[in-house]
Amino acid sequence: MVTSLSILLAAAPAWCQPQTPSDLDLSPEIIESSPVLQRWQHQVPSVWSDIKHDPSFPTRLRLGYSLFPDSDDAAGFNFGIEDLFIGRSGLTISADYYGTSDRTSYGADLRYYLRPLGSYINIAPVVGYRHLETDADARDGINIGLRLLLVPSRGGGADIALTQSFVSLGSDAEVGIATLSFGYAITPHLRLSTDIQQQNFRSHKDSRFGILLE
Repeated sequence: MVTSLSILLAAAPAWCQPQTPSDLDLSPEIIESSPVLQRWQHQVPSVWSDIKHDPSFPTRLRLGYSLFPDSDDAAGFNFGIEDLFIGRSGLTISADYYGTSDRTSYGADLRYYLRPLGSYINIAPVVGYRHLETDADARDGINIGLRLLLVPSRGGGADIALTQSFVSLGSDAEVGIATLSFGYAITPHLRLSTDIQQQNFRSHKDSRFGILLE
């Protein structure tokens, strides 16, 4: 596909050929206000390289509030970091903590995004560790699962993520955790996000609702 595109560009008339900012006769003010045009002054950007390596979603620091409707509306705080990139690969690390008067949960996960990081749809296997503690019992163990990420607006403007994971899969202490997250930018550097989570213990089910600033 890339070879065919190169042949078409070579055969195209001059007005169809890629142009630099100087070819377009733009004012210096316009060039200085555009990072894209500044890049073009040095090298014509590779769209495929951008799609493959430039993530459509950013690393986020999170701080907010959690509510447990099924547990007498217990409430507390929530903080963490999402998708800290390791190099330019699809591997990221995420960690979080939330606590109330009678429950605590914390953990860290590795995610490996299988599609190019600039894609609007991505999927990642998840593996890590999670500790869950309530007034009745405590569970901890290896956390494994799968994450589906939809990015309708690149660069952190908006995204939707669905994660299904299992703590201590296959044991008597198994806990299934399903989390649906929405994020939306309210300024260039600040987002509002929500988490809707269902925790399925063998003996009971619990739900959590969170609202956070990122």
